[in-house]
Amino acid sequence: MNDIKKAQQQLREGCVIPAIPLALDASRKWDPRRQRALVRYYLAAGSGGLAVGVHTTQFEIRREDVGLFRPLLELVMEEVEAFCTRTGNAVFCIAGACGPVEQALEEARFAKILGYHAALLSPGGLADHSEGDHVKRTCKVAEVIPVVAFYLQTAVGGRRFSYDYWRRICDIPDVIAIKSAPFDRYQTLDLVRAAALSPRRDEISLYTGNDDNIILDLLTTYRFTHNGKEYEKGFVGGLLGHWAVWTQRAVQQLEEARKVRGKGIPAELLTLAQQVTDSNGVFFDVANNFQGCIAGVHEVLRRQGLLEGIWCLNPEETLSLGQSEEIDRVYAMYPDLNDDIFVKEHLERWLAG
Repeated sequence: MNDIKKAQQQLREGCVIPAIPLALDASRKWDPRRQRALVRYYLAAGSGGLAVGVHTTQFEIRREDVGLFRPLLELVMEEVEAFCTRTGNAVFCIAGACGPVEQALEEARFAKILGYHAALLSPGGLADHSEGDHVKRTCKVAEVIPVVAFYLQTAVGGRRFSYDYWRRICDIPDVIAIKSAPFDRYQTLDLVRAAALSPRRDEISLYTGNDDNIILDLLTTYRFTHNGKEYEKGFVGGLLGHWAVWTQRAVQQLEEARKVRGKGIPAELLTLAQQVTDSNGVFFDVANNFQGCIAGVHEVLRRQGLLEGIWCLNPEETLSLGQSEEIDRVYAMYPDLNDDIFVKEHLERWLAG
């Protein structure tokens, strides 16, 4: 049984939350066997939470002709329950919710029924919505299920939000966390300052999604002086597509960052930060404006044997020219960042049953 209080405590204290990719076969049909293997990998690697139905999972799973949103959420929850029953651990489960308010509410209700703890509410694809519209939408979804709010980068459908917007989001009682992924220091500062100065500051956990700044986000204590009083806030963990690969090492990296945050930061961790950012730039295909970001994650998992191939629901979504060679480069350049040995030791068992 997945203990909800224990899972909530993990979210508050901070954990690794991979964004789960979608496992497909050569016919671009869902492969439940390898999907289960992926979930088992993330749990065995030490992830404290999982996010499914998000960008890394491919938004096309919601199309009527695909119909994978519900069965995928069900499979993930089955694996989580089995893991928690077997180990006594808890896992904080997040389901993606997107689209206009009625779609987001429908997805939130289904996630709630299955036992998910929160919805990651995407602002993508809603260019006609004002900040006020987004606040109202968040309020409505939060009435159904606790919300992880989301600052999404503009390159994949997000928009810039004001500091005042984030103050209003922080005031919503059932917003329990915020994923910051604008890939922008100024916008990240707006969000963190809003959370730090909110009366609900201790009720909101900040998770980095800034793939270009993962380790530094985890190391940084943000401090703001307001009306003569100092307020501090920082990122307690990460909710990342990048952490869908080399996940065991991500768990170790978070622990290393937690040990030194607020103290003297070893130079080695600053070097690690650069290495992780370089690797992420390759996996997420920054050179080509993120066109191969999902396929890049798939390629690493394919090399490890967790996925059979890199296929996406959209046949045109694949590796960019030269991206495979760049993955070769970061594998060779930063051999300590991968967890290939860990995967190899357990892969047969994860794929069984």
